[in-house]
Amino acid sequence: MLVLSRKKNESIVINNDITIVVVEIRGDKVRLGVEAPKEIPVHRREVYDAIKKNEQDGQETADETDSTGNN
Repeated sequence: MLVLSRKKNESIVINNDITIVVVEIRGDKVRLGVEAPKEIPVHRREVYDAIKKNEQDGQETADETDSTGNN
């Protein structure tokens, strides 16, 4: 893992087309702004994990249906 220090209004660029900006620092919270192309999904980790879990659950259901031959 790369660890970088940034101050308010400083940024990090990823792969030439994603920019992460430190918008605000208040106590133990940091607000980040993300600038990325529309085709690149950006989610908080807990949202990403929920999406992946739902995809897995859906795939498992599809696999069960396929294996039983029922549609």
